[in-house]
Amino acid sequence: MRTSLLVALLSPSAAFHLGQHRAPRPTSPRLSPVVAAAEKHATVIFLRHGQSEWNAASLFTGWADVPLTTLGKNEAAEGATQMWREGYKVDVAYTSLLKRAQQTLDIVLKITGQEDVPVHQNWRLNERMYGGLTGLNKKETVEKFGADQVGQWRRSYDTPPPPIDTSSPYWPGNDNKYAHIPEEDIPLSECLKDTVERTLPYWSKTITPALTRGKTVLIAAHGNSIRGMLKYLDGISDEEITALEIPTGIPLVYELDINLKPIPDPLAVYPLTGKFLTDAEALRKAQEEVANQSKLRYSQEE
Repeated sequence: MRTSLLVALLSPSAAFHLGQHRAPRPTSPRLSPVVAAAEKHATVIFLRHGQSEWNAASLFTGWADVPLTTLGKNEAAEGATQMWREGYKVDVAYTSLLKRAQQTLDIVLKITGQEDVPVHQNWRLNERMYGGLTGLNKKETVEKFGADQVGQWRRSYDTPPPPIDTSSPYWPGNDNKYAHIPEEDIPLSECLKDTVERTLPYWSKTITPALTRGKTVLIAAHGNSIRGMLKYLDGISDEEITALEIPTGIPLVYELDINLKPIPDPLAVYPLTGKFLTDAEALRKAQEEVANQSKLRYSQEE
């Protein structure tokens, strides 16, 4: 692979926020001798898809199947380049049934020269189902329902948005790629709690066996489905997980011991124990960018 091609695909780091009021996780000198000496058995890499067309338009997306923007493709390419530079070799990959995650994974595997890696797609890795909010403009939704109500729908752990009408083209039951799923399992709306409960069975039954065999696993998915797996891995509380933002296009790497418990990385940022493949300055800039985007997206007065 030519370095010039990789450089040409790079874009500025994707924005994200991990809670600026939180202190960083203690670095390795404070780790207990037992944790510090843990031997790596398997690796799991989480990657949130890059910017989609509806992200750019500030629309609630959820299960709506929209493609990446050019920026989103460049974000995926930058994440792939970081993995390539650090020499990560993937044994098996998992993604959702949504094209923005599939496109992200495809870009990563192509750039890292690993197009022959087996890929498994499953609806349980889909983004949270935003119900009746799907397709609505986020700022206009705030103006209509109020910031407090929309904040409840977006950030509470167990309060779902209004359900979607089953006649809507955005209800997954009207999409043939979900025809194999029992109708009672197809959500009308989901809160984060619902998404966690939908995602974890796939983690346990399908992804865990590969990790048990000591494989390196790549999961290209979405903010909320990734939150569910991180909540499980790091034992994150309901309150903390709602405040956790997963950056787009920046790989998050976890090394696991023989019991598939995370080995805390010195570069991890609380409440996570895995490390993002980026530097501290890029993290700082990304946090500032996400804060500015939120002000523009929801309210000029926020």
